[in-house]
Amino acid sequence: MVKSGVKIEYIHPKTPAQKAGLKEGDIILSINRHSVKDALDLMFYGEEDFLKIIVERDGKKISFNIKKKTKPLGIEVEPFRIKRCINKCLFCFVEQLPKGLRKSLYVKDEDYRASFLYGNYITLTNLTQKDYERIKKMRLSPLYISVHATDPKIRNTLLGNFDATPIMMELKKLARIKIRMHTQIVLCPGFNDGEILEKSILDLYKLYPYVSSVAIVPVGLTKYHKNALTPVTKHAAEEVIKTVEKFQRRFRKKHGVSFVYLADEFYIKAEKTFPDLNNYDDLPQIENGVGMVPLFMHKAAKLTIPSMKLKKRFVTFTGTSFYPYLFDFIEKLKKKNIPIDVYPLKNNLFGETITVTGLLTGEDIIKGLASYIETGDILLIPDVTMKDSEDMFIDNLTISDIEKILQIKAIKINSEPESLLKAIKT
Repeated sequence: MVKSGVKIEYIHPKTPAQKAGLKEGDIILSINRHSVKDALDLMFYGEEDFLKIIVERDGKKISFNIKKKTKPLGIEVEPFRIKRCINKCLFCFVEQLPKGLRKSLYVKDEDYRASFLYGNYITLTNLTQKDYERIKKMRLSPLYISVHATDPKIRNTLLGNFDATPIMMELKKLARIKIRMHTQIVLCPGFNDGEILEKSILDLYKLYPYVSSVAIVPVGLTKYHKNALTPVTKHAAEEVIKTVEKFQRRFRKKHGVSFVYLADEFYIKAEKTFPDLNNYDDLPQIENGVGMVPLFMHKAAKLTIPSMKLKKRFVTFTGTSFYPYLFDFIEKLKKKNIPIDVYPLKNNLFGETITVTGLLTGEDIIKGLASYIETGDILLIPDVTMKDSEDMFIDNLTISDIEKILQIKAIKINSEPESLLKAIKT
């Protein structure tokens, strides 16, 4: 990391930046007289059609005049140093991790820049006045915010931070400067469910449309968790569904949108049918596991599956919660003479309460498929198992390791029915 300015890591060919003579390794000091300290400044100040960029190269300052017009500038800069979280949330997933996993998993981030750029959830417990001024100036919207509960005492208990400012005060600051917010409540039975949940939904609704959505997600507990938390049971899931659907009917009648949404896991735990896909509106929190299964089912139903003549067998896998839905799609492929099998894998590292595909390890895959896979098979690996890495699972094993140990070819695929079918065709 440089002390001032931001270093260029990559310049795309045939872009205004390359044509002007900027080079990888140059340190951007300013754009149109505005200091540049991270990727946000580059995005914000680099939007103008005409740019005067001053860089430092080999200890000397060099000025470049660039006529960009509507073309992308073509610069990628080094990542900024992430602000760390100071809270000690009772359900913090990082605190439930064993040693020896991928390093990035242990980073407890709490950075409004990552919230805007990548959709990371923040608690608003470390924002300074300068941060608010920058958010306002750059229109950093939407932001993704983890609420816990709007009741200050309950929220601070869940945060493990009894000095935190009441969340509604922070949300109102953002609403006043017209920043849109997508919020989440991690449901912890006995803490923020029941009347507390209802109060939180109603409080957040008061800031609609700046609070644009509320996602309710069940607490995830690995076998390493130490705090007095319990997982969401079938009965608890049923109760939450009743509560949220009551609010959804009210909000849809008044605004035409549901406003509050449930993570797919609630319907899976309650063994209930998913709502119609339209109930999820424009899927504002799909990356949070809200509407992923209904969208997959919708796309799978509409997909035209051609009959194929294939010599090799394909194999894929999923977490136990998604297995019934993927199995139905795989059966449709089989009816078209496509040789493919899917297997549900248990999570041995985190425990059987963790049922999502994205947290399966390389070792889970190897052990889970060893007795089913045959030499010559082609393994289709969902990309969610390598979410923060190019080809590495959370236990540091790679796709190459999987191929060597199982003696098969492996292909990483997007977790959508079209991508699975495309991989088979190619």
